[in-house]
Amino acid sequence: MTIQAISTSLPVTASATTAREQTREAFSDFVGQTFFTQLLTEMRKTVDKPAYFHGGQAEEIFQGQMDQLLAERLSEATADSFAGPMFELFMLRRD
Repeated sequence: MTIQAISTSLPVTASATTAREQTREAFSDFVGQTFFTQLLTEMRKTVDKPAYFHGGQAEEIFQGQMDQLLAERLSEATADSFAGPMFELFMLRRD
């Protein structure tokens, strides 16, 4: 009977660990992309359009998509450094 109890508790623990890691990844993606999106948006406000070599309306349209891609890449590379402690505090408060 104890063997059965151990075998049934292992998948629950494994799935709980998997769920925690998935939550951590989603949290990291959200925090990182939100932070870097705001950072890039504010940076764009401080930079004027160049006198030459400006892409016009097409550049303005696609610049948002480029900023989104940059935010995703920056988030993948560095979001864990500041999202990790935030996630741990979130999990402590949740329990």
